[in-house]
Amino acid sequence: MSALRLERFSYTYPGAETPALRDVSLVVEPGEFVVLAGLSASGKSTLIRAGCGLVPHFHGGTASGRVTCVGLDTREHGPGDLARACGTLLQDPETQVVMGTVRAEIAFPLENAGLRAAAVARGVEEAALALGVADLLDRSTRELSGGELQRVALAAALAARPALVLLDEPTSQLDPVAGDELIWLLRRLNEEWGTAVVLAEHRLERCLAHADRAIVLEDGALVCDGPPRAMLEWAADRAPALQTPAARLFAHAGLRPAPAGVKEARATLRAHGLLDGAAGPDGAGSAGDPEAGDAGAPRATGAWRRLTGRGDRIPTALRARGLWHELTAGRAILRGVDLRLRPGERVALMGRNGAGKSTLLRHLAGLQEPTRGRVESAGRVALLLQHPGDYLLHERVADEASSAALAAVGLTGLDERHPRDLSGGQRQRLALAVVLGDGDERPAALLLDEPTRGMDRAAKGDLARRLRAIGAQGTAVLVATHDAEFAAALAERVVLLADGRPIADAPAREVLAGGWHFATETARILGGRPAARPALVAEEGGDLLRARMTVEATP
Repeated sequence: MSALRLERFSYTYPGAETPALRDVSLVVEPGEFVVLAGLSASGKSTLIRAGCGLVPHFHGGTASGRVTCVGLDTREHGPGDLARACGTLLQDPETQVVMGTVRAEIAFPLENAGLRAAAVARGVEEAALALGVADLLDRSTRELSGGELQRVALAAALAARPALVLLDEPTSQLDPVAGDELIWLLRRLNEEWGTAVVLAEHRLERCLAHADRAIVLEDGALVCDGPPRAMLEWAADRAPALQTPAARLFAHAGLRPAPAGVKEARATLRAHGLLDGAAGPDGAGSAGDPEAGDAGAPRATGAWRRLTGRGDRIPTALRARGLWHELTAGRAILRGVDLRLRPGERVALMGRNGAGKSTLLRHLAGLQEPTRGRVESAGRVALLLQHPGDYLLHERVADEASSAALAAVGLTGLDERHPRDLSGGQRQRLALAVVLGDGDERPAALLLDEPTRGMDRAAKGDLARRLRAIGAQGTAVLVATHDAEFAAALAERVVLLADGRPIADAPAREVLAGGWHFATETARILGGRPAARPALVAEEGGDLLRARMTVEATP
């Protein structure tokens, strides 16, 4: 019995003119680890929803063909029946968390399965330990950060050890450490328990090295199905936006085959004698945009260094002075934060889940009052939070924002679509149009919380260009993100937050190289001895490798 089977399955959402899935046929066998790739709106989320029965039972619309989940035909069994055999994590975990506490949320599916109290307690404890949420068990689900909520929802999905797990962007809100641990956990479940895993993901560099197979969707149709390395070779010719940074690094250097991960890339470079010294201080390269592939990636401008020693004479768009946020129980989320943004400056705010990034953004925008300290701004502060759906109130895209605002974020032609039927990346851009408005009052600062959630590499590159353009008009841009590749594409400066206070505040090139978790994939591959100008992006790294190969080839 297959874990998941689609037989010539097609589906169209209510009111949509074109199908979201077109005649898709595929089989996932027990114990397979499958990565589902594709650009935004390619059909990945719809396929996940079809596998767990939400399409068409919940969403409506029209469907043809057949879907079988662990032997259950979705035409005859609804999402409730399928949930006993299939664990599901959707793109928006907040929409599937229903209980008041973390413990109750993880216990809910076990209790529904009819397990005895002891088995429920054991299952909750094991799932909480595996997902790193044991210290959150007695917390209210309303108090959790986006990343914490995502881990809790995943713990609930995995607690009953289902035969199949369907995951839609499960690492989108996780910090680099938690994201890596999640992929390792899925691989362990896959290998030890035979759990079949179907993982829809845009950040392929996180998961391809662990996959048995990669499936690519394009405009709702299956266009590639094979081993990860074969998929990367296919993407080099047919869909460059799906290449990982490691694959682009090798392509730019003229090396083959494309590696599926950092370990394989470093082994290949070491075998060619290219690793030692490849990131040396004499290396120089063109600063290409890691998301868009152009020549516009930001260089370290020394903006942070210019802030030191000049006091209040520095032009300021937004500033936090000694900001504290303490809960009634005495736990502090922000601890004396001092932060200044200059007009037009682009800053990435990074840190692990629960470090205080979202809380800091809400304070800077005036949505929360600090326990101590104050916030000063030179004008309106626009804020786009983690959940773009909170900004969408109407039944037509055209009613959410003006035509000019929609065009500015690349959503022309979607006027009649329902906002809830858009892909995650499209909803994010629509919410950005709502926040920015029509341009009558340019905000002094634009704050964004995990804005690349649900976006493919091309869409992230487009967003980086738009945010650079907004910065060029004088608006300070502060982006909370776990995506080091996006931070390298956008930010002049990176602020690393830990335990509610900045522990690093420096040019992006200093923070995003030389480490492991808070670093780009190119920097991790070429990492070694310290470099005066380390390579952050594939184009820079490719230039360094080609220069090294030229030196090696010189008699």
